[in-house]
Amino acid sequence: MTSLVSQDRDWDAVERALDAQGHAVLPGVLTPAQCETLAALYPRPDGFRSRIVMARHGFGRGEYKYFAYPLPPLLERLRHALYPRLAPIANRWQAQLGLATRYPDGLDAFLRRCHQAGQTRPTPLILRYREGDYNCLHQDLYGEHVFPLQVAMLLSEPGRDFTGGEFVMTERSTQGQRADVVPLRQGDAVVFTVNVAAAPRDGDTAMAKVSRSRRDTIWIPLPAIVTRRGLTVAARPEYSRPSPRPR
Repeated sequence: MTSLVSQDRDWDAVERALDAQGHAVLPGVLTPAQCETLAALYPRPDGFRSRIVMARHGFGRGEYKYFAYPLPPLLERLRHALYPRLAPIANRWQAQLGLATRYPDGLDAFLRRCHQAGQTRPTPLILRYREGDYNCLHQDLYGEHVFPLQVAMLLSEPGRDFTGGEFVMTERSTQGQRADVVPLRQGDAVVFTVNVAAAPRDGDTAMAKVSRSRRDTIWIPLPAIVTRRGLTVAARPEYSRPSPRPR
């Protein structure tokens, strides 16, 4: 995970990608061993506050679990490493959009703001998809205080652990709507915008149908932003935007 906060990572390029297309890939944030460690938490009965079966709510097929406090140490370090890199981008967008709210420099200060507003539940989650599972187009928002960026990390290796299951981002603009398939490898992360009110680009995410085996994804909403689930356009015709999602 040292590459995440390394000076070698081109955060200026990340900012340009977010400005241009609403998402940016961070290669190799996690090592294969770290991915396996996080994925191995899923079957455990402890460490989670809730489990959601997506088909029961019309979200697609698959399931996810919200982590409980205290978060796994690796996940906690990830949140604290990512937030100070992304907060300046979020604040620049706020200024450009003429919005008064500014985000603190550190994650702990933002979490205190969320908790004071009654947003006390941890939002990072881990998703598990098996053959035939998919995720409909959606946005994940929780509460009044919403950070405009979220992060998802792929814990499984495409081709070896699963096929299909592409991560898809859509964008709406005055020129129409477009969809981008975001290629990820095991350990890669994608940062993406989630709130049109606080970001210059508006879009949804989904995950295409998994055609073989199993796909695990961890979603890290920063502050009130949670780890997000499979961002991919469903490979089926029924697109939907159910809201709100159970938390």
